Amino acid sequence: MRVHFGDAYADSWARDYVLAPLGGRTVVQALADGESAKSVWRAVCQVENVSSKLH
Repeated sequence: MRVHFGDAYADSWARDYVLAPLGGRTVVQALADGESAKSVWRAVCQVENVSSKLH
């Protein structure tokens, strides 16, 4: 996420942006609930239209 959003914005985005593919949770919440980093990154890529293979 830092590569895609930049350092400061990645942290804010992870805390504040609610993703439907994560069941209405933020990245931080999903990771805290035990979701794998890989599945969370895929959800971010889906929402942001980014290829998960780029990073």
